[in-house]
Amino acid sequence: MATFLLEVGTEELPASFVSDALQQWQTRIPAELAELALTPAAVRFYGTPRRLAVVLDGLPPRQSDRTEEVKGPPAQAAFKDGQPTQAALGFAKSRGVDVAALEVRDTDKGAFVFVNQTIPGRAAADILSELIPQWILGLEGKRFMRWGDGDLRFPRPIRWLVTLMDGDVLPIILENGSMVCVSDRISQGHRVLHPAPVTLRRAQDYVEALRQAYVEIDPAARRLLIERQVAAAAKSVGAVPMISPALLDEVTNLVEWPTAVVGKFDAEFLELPPEVAIIEMESHQRYFPLKQDADGLALMPYFVTISNGDPSKDAIIAEGNARVIRARLSDGKFFFDADRAQPLDAFVAKLETVTFEERLGSMAAKVKRIGAVADHLCDQLNLGAQPRQHIRRAAYLCKADLVTQMVGEFPELQGVMGQKYALHSGEPEAVATAIFEHYLPRGAQDSLPQTLVGQVVGIADRLDTLVGIFSTGQLPTGSSDPFALRRAANAVLNIIWAAGLSLNLAKLVDTVVQDFAQDPTLAISAPEALRTQLHDFFLQRVQTLLQDEQGIDYDLVNAVLSDRALVDPLDVKDRALFLQEMRRSGRMDKVYETVNRATRLAAQGTLDTQVLDPDGVIDPAALEAQSEQAFLAALQTLVPQTQAAQASRDYDQLVAGLEQVAPVVSNFFDGPDSVLVMADDAAVRQNRLNLLGLLRNHALVLGNFGAIVKG
Repeated sequence: MATFLLEVGTEELPASFVSDALQQWQTRIPAELAELALTPAAVRFYGTPRRLAVVLDGLPPRQSDRTEEVKGPPAQAAFKDGQPTQAALGFAKSRGVDVAALEVRDTDKGAFVFVNQTIPGRAAADILSELIPQWILGLEGKRFMRWGDGDLRFPRPIRWLVTLMDGDVLPIILENGSMVCVSDRISQGHRVLHPAPVTLRRAQDYVEALRQAYVEIDPAARRLLIERQVAAAAKSVGAVPMISPALLDEVTNLVEWPTAVVGKFDAEFLELPPEVAIIEMESHQRYFPLKQDADGLALMPYFVTISNGDPSKDAIIAEGNARVIRARLSDGKFFFDADRAQPLDAFVAKLETVTFEERLGSMAAKVKRIGAVADHLCDQLNLGAQPRQHIRRAAYLCKADLVTQMVGEFPELQGVMGQKYALHSGEPEAVATAIFEHYLPRGAQDSLPQTLVGQVVGIADRLDTLVGIFSTGQLPTGSSDPFALRRAANAVLNIIWAAGLSLNLAKLVDTVVQDFAQDPTLAISAPEALRTQLHDFFLQRVQTLLQDEQGIDYDLVNAVLSDRALVDPLDVKDRALFLQEMRRSGRMDKVYETVNRATRLAAQGTLDTQVLDPDGVIDPAALEAQSEQAFLAALQTLVPQTQAAQASRDYDQLVAGLEQVAPVVSNFFDGPDSVLVMADDAAVRQNRLNLLGLLRNHALVLGNFGAIVKG
């Protein structure tokens, strides 16, 4: 078994491409080797800003020989009077065998000629020579470039190749016009700390040889080293580091030999909102901010930068970075002071100059619509005067900070600055908090708004966006969702669920659609079709959230999905969770067979699915058997239990009632006093179908048992 090394040396690669490229290789390389019967014992992937590498440990020297059965022409065409025809001779020649090696075998389609052929395995070196250019040039990413006078494309120019099979160079040539890159055993060390080439004697020496040349080739090891160095550097000044996982990942792929350097900035900049200083340091300078304690956001006038240079020059590096951050923070302070020179509501008029969407008008028009949607929400929630006042004010101001200088420079601070400017302008705290919270959640792992005002304005904003963008026909397709409409709908549902908001989402959507249809500036056509699209879209999101985030079985989710799910979103989640618990505890088994059998037969009747009370749909005079009378009595007892479950969403009492009914129904079907449901007498048959229909309807209050898979 051999060890093979491929290293692709480049100019400094974008940090994001390093991780993306290694992920692509992790998917592609093991799969292709397995398909070619060249599975190594282990595959290791490495990368830095200047190189991508893969090491194959325990690689077989060649493929194993294999026997392949090949089907040829029909026997009737291959042989005539016992002699091979031209068809047989041609087939044998094409397979490289003598005609005597051909065999005639019977198949379902008649007799055919076959040959068992031994295919010799190829040498691993020969196969790798074909694969390596594909592995390199098959990488995908953004902003690929050409260099030199050739057509070869890569994120940065390729400068060297190392291809070692144990101690032997595997010749590989990449041609790029007049520039030719020929593989060798010569790699490169750290650009500053080890500028001399690194000659690799064997592939097995790779990792340690590069470390000796001040290159930590393993991204995981480099990441851990950076994390530890940042923590130690922060401790040296009595601080706690803020280590964003995303920033840590990025910095890991910006350096080859990391050194943590502590820098300092003027304490006067601590007067800035910490979010401003943090975003300046993290997003613009790739610094790790330092704060006073683990729980708060109170910063200290220090930062940690990760140097890829000479550690002996740390003091110079620290001072240079300090000059840069001082300039950036000075700009931030200027924006902050300039924005606060006027109240937040003074910026609202400027939203007329910002386009939300070409056909939907300006951001000012959107703000007006958000206020109208928020009013509809207040009506449904039966809110009093004080929360309504705060909601209307928050809706009016929620986008005002978009036209401030600070958010213009740092769009990531939208909502954050709105909250701070609102407080500075004397707005109520509930309004200021809602301006920030209405953007929550900003991503899958983000928190949800915690205040009622923030929840209502956040839902209103997203409903306006959903209805507006859907009305323009720009629906999400496949993986394309440029307006993040799936995320918006998910947020609406998650806010409702987390806050326990009693909302009729279907009615709310219909009302907003009607508002759009009545607005002459929007020219919305076919509002009914738009309503249907939005209802279907929200139902899809309910299904996805219940399955993916709540972990509920797909069939149980299907059992609760209906238009009713949008009429009462809280209820659909409760019912799905209840069904999941029923399955887990085994309680489902006690009622499943009875309810499902009744549901199947009831489909042959005509009883409306909303009817629960036997009065008026069951004729007692037509009950012929004792089992029918017992069934009716059980249903009459079940009615108040079901109604109470509907009112309180406490489905335990409904299921308890179904459990009590189950043996009665079993006797109706199979007991000594059982009956034939599909009786010849139409009145008797209808009576019995209605009994089953009533049981089905009671079960439907919890879910459609016909959609549930047994077991």
